[in-house]
Amino acid sequence: MIIAHADDAEFGSAGTIARWVKQGVEVTYVVVTNGNKGSADPEMTPEALAALREKEQRAACNVLGVKNVVFLGYQDGELVPSLELRRNLTREVRRYKPDVAMVPDPTTWYFGNTYINHPDHRAVGEAALAAIFPSARDRLTFPELLVEGFEPHMVREVYLSFSMNADTWVDITDTMDTKLAALREHRSQLPDMDEIDKNVRERAIAMAEGREMKYAEAYKKMVLR
Repeated sequence: MIIAHADDAEFGSAGTIARWVKQGVEVTYVVVTNGNKGSADPEMTPEALAALREKEQRAACNVLGVKNVVFLGYQDGELVPSLELRRNLTREVRRYKPDVAMVPDPTTWYFGNTYINHPDHRAVGEAALAAIFPSARDRLTFPELLVEGFEPHMVREVYLSFSMNADTWVDITDTMDTKLAALREHRSQLPDMDEIDKNVRERAIAMAEGREMKYAEAYKKMVLR
């Protein structure tokens, strides 16, 4: 799972993650930014917020059973899909060698007419897809990673979260409560958890509409060859 900010995974995919963990899957998060801009509190400093959000993300991972979490520490709100970011993500893909990667859909610019997708989400999605293919696979790409001991790796499946072109739905009916419990750990971002609970449930119900499930999370799925 490669995400821009602490709490992105919990909003988009925590029900799926909890389901996979229950099935015995080992999950790793790579959190690209330090989240140091996400506060309206005039007394909050960027340094304190970054430390707080890392603590909250670790607590959410504990709720879900996520085994590993990596923080790359890029500045919140300033992310671009640079060659440096692609290299750093390639390193983590080669380090953890996932069979399945989950990343934000970089083609999603907005949701309906009420929400503009955060530019960090798009930047992470673009850089992550380039890291997954072809960079992680190709031996001659970023040869410095070979010197560091990171051999090439081929990811087999990719799930794009927050996609407007979903074609795969995961039943999270049995893990919805776990998803919400993980979200509650992000207290600095969610002052009104009752409202968040309502909105998250309604969104999951809408995603499940027409399918034999109460709650769902939706993805664009790719099987790489």
